[in-house]
Amino acid sequence: MTSTVVSPASSPDSPAGPVTVTLPDGGQRGYDRPVTGAEIAASIANSLAKAALAIEVDGEVRDLSFLIDRDASVRIITRKDDAALELIRHDAAHVMAEAVQRLYPGTQVTIGPAIENGFYYDFARDEPFTPEDLGHIEAEMRAIVQRGQPFEREVWDRDDAIRYFEQAGEAYKAEIIRDLPADEPISVYRQGEWLDLCRGPHMRTTKDIGQAFKLTKVAGAYWRGDHRNAMLQRIYGTAWRNDDELKAYLHQIEEAERRDHRRLGREMDLFHLQDEAVGSVFWHAKGWTLWRTIETYIRGRLAQAGYEEVRTPQLIDRSLWEQSGHWDKFGDNIFTVHTDEGERVLGLKPMNCPAHVQIFRQGIKSYRDLPIRMAEFGACHRNEPSGALHGIMRVRAFTQDDAHIFCRADQMKEESIAFIEQLRQVYSDFGFDEMRIKFADRPPVRAGEDEVWDRAETALREAVEASGHPFEINPGEGAFYGPKLEFVLRDAIGRDWQCGTLQCDFVLPERLGAVYVGEDGQKHHAVMLHRAILGSMERFIGVLIENYAGRFPLWLAPVQVAVATITSDADGYAGEVFAALEAAGLRGHLDLRNEKINLKVRELSLAKVPVILVVGKREAEERTVAMRRLGGKAQEVLALDDAVNKLHTEALSPLDRPE
Repeated sequence: MTSTVVSPASSPDSPAGPVTVTLPDGGQRGYDRPVTGAEIAASIANSLAKAALAIEVDGEVRDLSFLIDRDASVRIITRKDDAALELIRHDAAHVMAEAVQRLYPGTQVTIGPAIENGFYYDFARDEPFTPEDLGHIEAEMRAIVQRGQPFEREVWDRDDAIRYFEQAGEAYKAEIIRDLPADEPISVYRQGEWLDLCRGPHMRTTKDIGQAFKLTKVAGAYWRGDHRNAMLQRIYGTAWRNDDELKAYLHQIEEAERRDHRRLGREMDLFHLQDEAVGSVFWHAKGWTLWRTIETYIRGRLAQAGYEEVRTPQLIDRSLWEQSGHWDKFGDNIFTVHTDEGERVLGLKPMNCPAHVQIFRQGIKSYRDLPIRMAEFGACHRNEPSGALHGIMRVRAFTQDDAHIFCRADQMKEESIAFIEQLRQVYSDFGFDEMRIKFADRPPVRAGEDEVWDRAETALREAVEASGHPFEINPGEGAFYGPKLEFVLRDAIGRDWQCGTLQCDFVLPERLGAVYVGEDGQKHHAVMLHRAILGSMERFIGVLIENYAGRFPLWLAPVQVAVATITSDADGYAGEVFAALEAAGLRGHLDLRNEKINLKVRELSLAKVPVILVVGKREAEERTVAMRRLGGKAQEVLALDDAVNKLHTEALSPLDRPE
């Protein structure tokens, strides 16, 4: 076996001269030779040397043993840094793999990355893991962590590494090595007697992981995500810097399960899903009422902002998708239909933008006509993998609150600022007051020349800066035709949801001929702003259900108020109350069942009806109602007219409320 224990940056060609490192506070330290991260930490303070877990060199996280042989910007990573979380989770994945192989000899380890909120590892094993196995694995992990074995990096000869893993029965690891680029070093990390193929970085020892971790579940996963490959077993875990963070996360998970939109959708009779229509939603009457309430509200906001609503075809010839570039980019996700003659292939539209350009192109447009704001509740279809589908959050048939703004370049900043303000208002009306903006720049595979991307990115950046909202960079995540802003909401239990988007596009107008006649009498390509606020109606409704745990504010609730009788003597009066509510525009439900009032209240509460008006013989005689709020134990007795007026005011849409 040819292997070398190395400092990850060491090289026989590295200069041996002095090194200057610049620290986050701008201070500089000079060293007369190449220096490791551990040595830098020790030179600053003994306490920092003890706390250091890794080092960041020119923005890239490295092991503490990394040898810095040239001037660089350096930051020491300690447990208090957010960057420590990924290190903890990465190391925990390695420890989990060691624990599995200790407990279940013959199990092959494949790939095990850190992920958001945790980590996983995929294992090849004939016998399935059980929930009891997770407990045993977790206990073995804690013992490995406690031993504090150092993580040590070695670089192996490629052929030796393949031979080693094949002889160890690790066929998947050998395959990974064969597929690595020829010039990539074969990096292996040891922790005691156990080792794994890994690029790193890692912390100092297994003890740095701490004990704030937990294994959460087992799931199936195809090798390399390909259904044609072997099915592996994926064990998920979560790991945090301390017990408080772990407890907070586990509480969030419990809350997420309690708020699961699929369960609440059944309990509230909003929708259902079934195998005969995979990826499509069956909306029940109450769910469709919720949908129409949201749609009506959005239409009102669109009208205020000067949008015109259009409707475009579902089936469009393949040639248009090829011309726009969507066929090359998304062809595998487009459902197709062949005509009887077999001469034409039609694509079921996965997005609306090329169709909106076709409307724009009808007739001659002048610079005076711009901007044109074109909106559509566009029904789209995408052939998403079945394994990626999730309730109504990710489906194959969905509706976008989509719109495109065709404008001149000098109008783009003003239009972008106006849209951001409109989006902020909408989110606030739905109860989301926390919003983050991500600026997603050019992806590796894209349409258009770099000069076009330079202009688009500069224009969009200037627009978001002028809006006054802070933003962060999301590198390489732009659309294939232009950079975009991603608007991220935070829900009631601290989860982030990316819903809205604003994309600046110079490419599609040129490809599809979206031109206008300028003040100079010449033809110019319009700038096309793709924008959505909710994203997809289905997904946004799922987010709303989970955010409110089904307890919608009165203006959104499918059933806003229920009238429930104590005895049949009050049936006639209950009908009058119900009629008064309907006349005031409230969505009501009349419960005249011959059941005890406690049962009625309990069932209506489970259905998340916000307000219950209880009426009996006394209420009928006095023409009052006893008002009960969802989640409250007290009741308020009001005159009928006062109750109806009060509820009518509370149930007004944000569009109809007085300023």
